[in-house]
Amino acid sequence: QVQLVESGGGLVQAGGSLRLSCAVSGNFSSINAMDWYRQAPGKSRDLVAGITSGGSTNYADSVKGRFTISRDNAKNTVYLQMNSLNPEDTAVYYCGTNVRVHGVVGIEYRYWGQGTQVTVSS
Repeated sequence: QVQLVESGGGLVQAGGSLRLSCAVSGNFSSINAMDWYRQAPGKSRDLVAGITSGGSTNYADSVKGRFTISRDNAKNTVYLQMNSLNPEDTAVYYCGTNVRVHGVVGIEYRYWGQGTQVTVSS
């Protein structure tokens, strides 16, 4: 089994910053893509940012220039640095990852964290 534990959410004023972390643990042979999604009330869960095992990144247009995704492969952890936050960034943020497991060739498994609330006040 694979577990993802997120931390770093909270309440912040508009213009402020937060840093989310997501640590991956459990029984796997390698971690491939890692990403952050968010879901606001009544809306779909949308991609915020992603990072490959090689370090290539991609971002939603709405967060480009404000958010930065990074990963520490030694710690099996992905981060999301969020700057210049605005009320439209308010949502539950979920980290996700694709992993390979021992003894299974050619298949990646998808896991999600439990989510962390980010609230930005105006």
